[in-house]
Amino acid sequence: MVTLARSSPADRFQSAPSRYLNRELSYIQFNARVLETAEDPAVPLLERAKFLAIVSSNFDEFYMVRVAGLKRQQAAGLNARSADGLSAGEQLAMTSSTVGPLMERMGRLFSDDLLPALRGRGTKILRWPELSKEQRKEMAAVFRERIFPILTPLAVDPGHPFPYISNRSLNLAVFVRDEHHDRTHFARVKVPPLLPRLLEVTKGACYVPLEDVIGANLADLFPGMKVLDSHVFRVTRDAELEVDDEGAEDLLSALEQELTRRRFSKAVRLEVEAGTPDDLVEMLVRELHLSGEDVFTLPGMLDLTFLFEVHATGPDELKYPRFPGATHPDLSAPDDSPPDIFAALRRRDILVQHPYESFATSVQLFIDQAAADPDVLAIKQTLYRTSGESPIVDALIEAAEAGKQVVVLVEIKARFDEAANITWARALEKAGCHVVYGVVGLKTHCKLCMVVRREEDGLRRYVHVGTGNYNPTTARTYEDIGLLTADKDLGDDVGDLFNYLTGYSRRSSYDSLIVAPHEMRKRMVSLIERETRMAGQGKPARIIFKLNNLVDEAIIDALYAASDAGVTVDLLARSICCLRPGVPGLSENIRVQSIVGRFLEHSRIYYFANGGADDIYMGSADMMHRNLDRRVEVLVRPQAKKLKRRLFEILELGLADNTGAWSLGADGDWQRVRPGPDAAMFGLQQELMRRANNK
Repeated sequence: MVTLARSSPADRFQSAPSRYLNRELSYIQFNARVLETAEDPAVPLLERAKFLAIVSSNFDEFYMVRVAGLKRQQAAGLNARSADGLSAGEQLAMTSSTVGPLMERMGRLFSDDLLPALRGRGTKILRWPELSKEQRKEMAAVFRERIFPILTPLAVDPGHPFPYISNRSLNLAVFVRDEHHDRTHFARVKVPPLLPRLLEVTKGACYVPLEDVIGANLADLFPGMKVLDSHVFRVTRDAELEVDDEGAEDLLSALEQELTRRRFSKAVRLEVEAGTPDDLVEMLVRELHLSGEDVFTLPGMLDLTFLFEVHATGPDELKYPRFPGATHPDLSAPDDSPPDIFAALRRRDILVQHPYESFATSVQLFIDQAAADPDVLAIKQTLYRTSGESPIVDALIEAAEAGKQVVVLVEIKARFDEAANITWARALEKAGCHVVYGVVGLKTHCKLCMVVRREEDGLRRYVHVGTGNYNPTTARTYEDIGLLTADKDLGDDVGDLFNYLTGYSRRSSYDSLIVAPHEMRKRMVSLIERETRMAGQGKPARIIFKLNNLVDEAIIDALYAASDAGVTVDLLARSICCLRPGVPGLSENIRVQSIVGRFLEHSRIYYFANGGADDIYMGSADMMHRNLDRRVEVLVRPQAKKLKRRLFEILELGLADNTGAWSLGADGDWQRVRPGPDAAMFGLQQELMRRANNK
């Protein structure tokens, strides 16, 4: 008798339409969830405006990176297909047809809902035709004094080629008529990006868009001509950097040159306001070398990212109530004086969750005390993104000036923060810090800080391993986890990892860490396969992942196999999820949820039941190709039972959410999770805020 080997679920569904969901579509669907939050009247008004700005900003980046990449792939004639079987051209067509209606919704939401609501609550944004005669007179004077001197109209004719349109700039396409020669001319006027998008009108306490003021006063720019018409348009360009750091002797200079080149990259999207004539659109498409599917005609104002500023300057009563974050109980002192954080860490490991627990009284305190402590000999830290005015960088500079050895790995290739990070790198170098730029060919995305301190029994390492950036600003709105510890084994591993990042260490395996790109995918698949074996042996087997994105096919296939073996798999995937859950025979034991709320769910936690022994990891890595193959990432396993229980509780609370959660179906569609008829409403973020306030 011959026994046939049982095929894996991945093999059995190889011929299905797709066992993977499309990555680009999944990201677009995430933004649809954020947009629906902006549409929710139960959300405070200015927070709705902020959510709308987030979607606008996300789509900018999506076109500058993802769509631009597909266009490059198509132009090169590459036949590579996505994991779900689509060519670059098919994905571009799908993207355009899916994003278009969402951008239309965004424009309608702002013009028909948020704009009137803001006016009703004291933030009046008026368009030029709505201004009174006195208000127009005031703004005409503002135009002459503050705007006119910096405008440069660029003519388009045989002697003046079509001008370069910079990335994400607002522009006016202007038609003027020369009455003396009976000719119509075209010119482009760039809306100055350094001026406020909204100009305050003192008469009537309102605001008017900058582009409206320019458009209404174009006659001053074209004396002797008759202004016939003007229309606002906006161009998005490819913004992916291509730096060959293996061949660049000076990576800093090479990146600065590439940032300059980025400004002259190919156009990938054209946005025009409603009512723009077809012949103008056709000319812009032709001159920008675009196609019809790259054009989006939108109602109302273009580029809604200005709503970030509206939110920042708006009244507090139209926002979420302020939430300062609590001080962790192990880091609080009876008299409110700063505790000795090193003494606290010698007693026990500490797990902090931002923004529920304050970044300032935990991570910032750790680095500040290290900089000021005369017994601290060295500080080593990674910086991927930080804030504009960075107290973290200030503390590192202070430490270097005090004679401590300070080593800072600045990831100058952090997308869209390259210029800021170059500035920080030069400031740190000037102060005497040892600044390095990571491993050739890789981005350093792990969040690590190690302090070496002289103590009575010798040198001791103190370590912070986090899931989020060393950025006190985003720590107030991004949910992240951080482990603070004086554990010797972990300290040894982090020390070895810094030697790899700064020197020529070849170590790729660690005792207390899982490190990408050397071993993370292999180790994660191995941990999933262990749960599969546990299920086969009748032992407790369960997997819970909380992450931003799940894309990697090897991880997905391992989860399919685990589901097929009877492992219960729960995924809290905030943004992209390419796994298709709930498919009989493939993923019927897998549930996928996404939480969209006041705070951006950003921590990564990976739980494995391990036959009842409970294995749980946290760190910087999502399960994506870039994280597992092209970045230095770290996952750490907290040892203290109390910390493991707390991480597991965060996962359980997330799975119980029925107010901000969405559920992914086998068809790839997301649906809001609604409480049952007898169930109470429960929100993860609301519960964690309640607990923080009661500490």
